[in-house]
Amino acid sequence: MATVIVDADVITMDRDTGATPVTRSIRIEGGVIAEIGDSVAIREGDTVIDGTDRLVTPGLVNAHTHSWETLYKGRYDNLPLELWMLYSYPILGIEPLPADVVRLRSLVFAMESLTSGVTTLVDDVLETPGQSAGQLAAVFGAYDEVGIRANVSGHVINVPFLDTLPFVTRWLPDEIVREVGGQSLLTADEYLAFSREAFASHDRTGGGRLRYMLAPSAPQRCTPDLLRGATELAVARDAECHIHVLETRTQAVTADLLHGTTFVEYLRDLDALSPNTTFAHGIWLTDSDIDIVAEHGVSVSHNPLSNMKLGSGLAPWRAYHDRGVTLGLGTDGCSSSDTPRILEVAKAAALVHKITDPDPDRWPRVEEVLTAATVGGARTARLGDTVGSLEVGKRADFLVYDLTTLAFTPRSRLDHQWVYSENGSSLEYVYVDGRRVVDHGQVTTVDQEAILREFRAMMPRIAEWQDAVDRANSVLHEPFTRMYREAVAYPLTAGR
Repeated sequence: MATVIVDADVITMDRDTGATPVTRSIRIEGGVIAEIGDSVAIREGDTVIDGTDRLVTPGLVNAHTHSWETLYKGRYDNLPLELWMLYSYPILGIEPLPADVVRLRSLVFAMESLTSGVTTLVDDVLETPGQSAGQLAAVFGAYDEVGIRANVSGHVINVPFLDTLPFVTRWLPDEIVREVGGQSLLTADEYLAFSREAFASHDRTGGGRLRYMLAPSAPQRCTPDLLRGATELAVARDAECHIHVLETRTQAVTADLLHGTTFVEYLRDLDALSPNTTFAHGIWLTDSDIDIVAEHGVSVSHNPLSNMKLGSGLAPWRAYHDRGVTLGLGTDGCSSSDTPRILEVAKAAALVHKITDPDPDRWPRVEEVLTAATVGGARTARLGDTVGSLEVGKRADFLVYDLTTLAFTPRSRLDHQWVYSENGSSLEYVYVDGRRVVDHGQVTTVDQEAILREFRAMMPRIAEWQDAVDRANSVLHEPFTRMYREAVAYPLTAGR
């Protein structure tokens, strides 16, 4: 049985009409867009949706997030990244989360994502103190159950934590240095073996919706052999290799001190860049770094909400566009942005760069922002041929908005209103692989209310655990503050 949408306003995000709304009918068969045009065939037994007063768009792509942080939503404020990580990704007094907690956390995160129109997640699953096969399976299982599309990572750090930051050891007591330095870490071979097993167990599961991706945490947090090996394995498996690069000024200082170069130059010299590589953040790049990114076909996930909240800076939007670099949009985790809703990120991206450049010709255009939120994000995830636009042969991941709501009243330029006006009140249906997974705010694939009740019942115990871990790590707050202030004052030289 097929689904047919008749005479709707449609934003296809394809090469022909882009973000310009057009009137179209769409036929979906077997989870695929079978026809799209002025009219399409309607057959007996088809489910027909009247497109009158409806806007149909591609599903949104969250090109960088961390589902771990679902448990930390709304917990911290006014902390730069290096101090914020002490609490959201603590290094003292932390125990692994049980698989049942991971499953519940992932279900809640996926439900909020779907009900806001996000149909694809790039979930960089950074478990602390480290990821197990059971935890990874719990994430894949939850996403399969709820019906979302996702790239799910094996995130890895295999450099001693205190070696990833400048100056900090001079401020720490010796016993803390010994305790943190004694933590066990994976070798590159162990991580690559884990990833090969993950590919065998999880890649292309969920009817092809779910994929495994490599995720070396950052160039300062991984050994050279792991950075090279992860890049090579990603290329061999046509998978995404997702890596945090130059999110903060402190990281630019770290590159300068460790290598006398930028981290982009360092990765290039290691042969650890490819078209499968996505940089999360990519803020503190030099002009020559951006040339290297473009030359190697590297993509960038732009995370303005998180970057503003943590005071990290802003990615050079127009410079990336000028070099032809593919951009996606990411929420980052719910501890640093407090939301999985990509439309909030899209609005922020459309607005914040207008105050960084006095030339309005260089400000983000709505079509550019929507491209990053849809087909650009899909390309960063190695899914550009699969989703991100409404085209014949692509998977039927799409959204249906009610245009009679206050958010679209008066009805004007629908592409602009999608970015600037829509607040979630207008979203009627969400489809993934041609299957209706959200109906008027309710997830249809799982018992949403039962999951939320279970999650709420669990949270007092989780909050007690978080409070205890916060107290244990607070001993690091003053030394890390000193490190941060020293890094802020350090004069950058490499590539500048």
